[in-house]
Amino acid sequence: MSLVLNEDQLMLQESARAFCREQASVAVLRSMRDIKDPIGYPKALWQSMVELGWAGMAIPEAFCGYEFGYSGLGIVLEETGRTLVPTPLVSTVLLSATAINLAGSHEQKSLLLPAVVAGGSVIAFALEEGSFHDPLMVSLSAVKTADGYVLEGEKKFVLDAASADHLIVVARTAGKPGETAGISLFVLDAKTHGIVVKPLSMVDSRSAANVSFDKVVVSSSALLGNEGAAWRALERTLDIARICLSAEMLGSIQEVFERTVEYLKQRTQFGVQIGAFQALQHRAALMYSEVELCKSLVRKALSELDRGDAAQDIPALASMCKAKLSEVSALISNEGVQMHGGIGMTDEFDLGFFLKRARVAQQTLGDVLFHRDRYASLRGF
Repeated sequence: MSLVLNEDQLMLQESARAFCREQASVAVLRSMRDIKDPIGYPKALWQSMVELGWAGMAIPEAFCGYEFGYSGLGIVLEETGRTLVPTPLVSTVLLSATAINLAGSHEQKSLLLPAVVAGGSVIAFALEEGSFHDPLMVSLSAVKTADGYVLEGEKKFVLDAASADHLIVVARTAGKPGETAGISLFVLDAKTHGIVVKPLSMVDSRSAANVSFDKVVVSSSALLGNEGAAWRALERTLDIARICLSAEMLGSIQEVFERTVEYLKQRTQFGVQIGAFQALQHRAALMYSEVELCKSLVRKALSELDRGDAAQDIPALASMCKAKLSEVSALISNEGVQMHGGIGMTDEFDLGFFLKRARVAQQTLGDVLFHRDRYASLRGF
């Protein structure tokens, strides 16, 4: 496996970087925050990204996608991470479209995936029910009726739920929280009677919501895959999203590191560049080593995803990636703010946005402790 980008990937990286810097800088996120936009991202900007093909990169050609692979999508996410651009890529493409592709019928894929590729549908993925990530602790019930199912319960921190056209809901049709058996996936129109969306103000200015389901009636056609047998597809979906979210985090930590090193070269104290101080050089060297380690880990995991059925250790790689990137993003976001001194604490300076994004990303789809424990279990420790 090569950790060096090939020619096509380099061209994609260059075009994605140019687009993000010219049309989707950190100023876009700042603007969304300042106007308290309920959607959380500019629709026109998202449509521009759709026209570049980003929404369909990992979707099969049979369903109007481009099948460029997760390595390509990871490159795009790395660049969006550098500018913190708010988009539905994680909610709609990484989570929802992946779940549909893995669990849905051919008819469901043909109906839903082309709309994602064309930018005509934003889909939110409703999984979490507690304050901490634990995909097995699903208690939202889906009771079977003569004509379909009745959903009852609540989901928390659902990304982009306020702007979603559809929801992918993880529900329990049998068993009890903590069990893999009995978990089912449903796709619902977001405006179905009984669904109440309560938008949240996230610390990183991204859009999320708590969503309640009060006796929501859906037909049997809303079920993705077989009843009670969705755990395998759900786990795979989450692992793909964890790896690709790690790619976005990689872009953010690289940007903070590069900005910090540039500042060390420019800032002077007592007539001396602060980058000449050995203590700061040691801290910068540690950050550089950690960034390079993260880069290799993310490249390896994305490459394995693209091997399909031949891929090895995807669950372990996903937890390794998410744990390491969460750890390093905490280190580098803290160091970036500290090395910039007082200016790093001001709202007018961008570094605060990176720190806030790091804190939310660290918790999304499992934090360091969750993934260290999961990795240890997978390895039989």
